[in-house]
Amino acid sequence: MFKRAAVLVVSCGVLAACGTETGDTQLENEEIKANLVEAGFPADDIMEVDGAVYVGRDAHVTLEASREMLQPVTHIEQYRTTNLVASSITKICVNPTSSFNSYSRLKAGLTAAVANYNALGLSFTMAVGPTTGCSANITATTMSGAGGSAGFPSGGRPYGTINIGTGLQSYSAGVNEHVITHELGHAVGFRHSDYYNRAISCGSGGNEGTAGVGAIHITGTPTTATVGGSIMNSCFRSSETGNFTSSDRTALTTLY
Repeated sequence: MFKRAAVLVVSCGVLAACGTETGDTQLENEEIKANLVEAGFPADDIMEVDGAVYVGRDAHVTLEASREMLQPVTHIEQYRTTNLVASSITKICVNPTSSFNSYSRLKAGLTAAVANYNALGLSFTMAVGPTTGCSANITATTMSGAGGSAGFPSGGRPYGTINIGTGLQSYSAGVNEHVITHELGHAVGFRHSDYYNRAISCGSGGNEGTAGVGAIHITGTPTTATVGGSIMNSCFRSSETGNFTSSDRTALTTLY
């Protein structure tokens, strides 16, 4: 997620997962990109940065997750991916790095974001680590810029990392809460609510691709996006409060 009207690119240089690309990594990335194209994502919305493949400008896609996108589903449940968190996951611990905690507004934003999810009585709770009894873990770490990135669930587990821009330290508490809640949304399986037209929230940009079963409408939520209509809009405004909208709450309680 990035600021409205900002340049929508992800810098992977600070991501822990980045490193020197090997032959095996390149082969995996080529398969990931091929799977995404087969699933329906436009080729020009798929990018490879420092050995990692991204789609929708802020969602890292692993090889396993890309393969799961091609698997049929027998039921249809804002928008989600085919990959969701399993019912066996009852406590998701979000563990900030020391660098993350050194930014006061990021740290407070994480606490507020976790509280957003816990207020809904979902099938899982979230907790800010370090703590015990975790059935899944997400690392909260930093990246450059004023935005964030994450990925989608795989194997029934949430994506393991959210990357939050240190530039958010200069934004309001509400914006920090909003961006972190948004990236946690990706980690548990939510697509952008305006995936079909990023210009709605970003002022420019096109269709991220329906991805076949990779952009599934959630029953009871709007099929069209509006500015400020969801915490899962592609881009954020400086006026964000960080609170879920009614459609966000419906989406979460419908799935979890």
